[in-house]
Amino acid sequence: MDLIRSIEQEQLKGEIESFNVGDTVKVHYRIKEGNRERVQVFEGTVLKRQGGSSRETFTVRKIAYGVGVERTFPVHSPRIEKIEVARKGKVRRAKLFYLRERTGRAAKVKEKKSY
Repeated sequence: MDLIRSIEQEQLKGEIESFNVGDTVKVHYRIKEGNRERVQVFEGTVLKRQGGSSRETFTVRKIAYGVGVERTFPVHSPRIEKIEVARKGKVRRAKLFYLRERTGRAAKVKEKKSY
């Protein structure tokens, strides 16, 4: 078990901006197209975070051209350049699956007030 734990510790990223469920984030993800690489930004609301250590993932949902798009990213992936928090959300749940059935203003998450 110690061997597995030590290997997982090596794969962790050190500088991850703290974000939570309900936050609107911009994920800068490196994409390989042929022999070129570029960075694509995926901006949306974090629906869930699950797992722990090097296996931790989070799911982001956005509406693109009237269609809901969800994407799951590993938190410690080497393909993720950075995760920016655009705004903090005020939620009372760990998983926001109820946002899938909602559209328009009903699908918005209230912003957390910062004092």
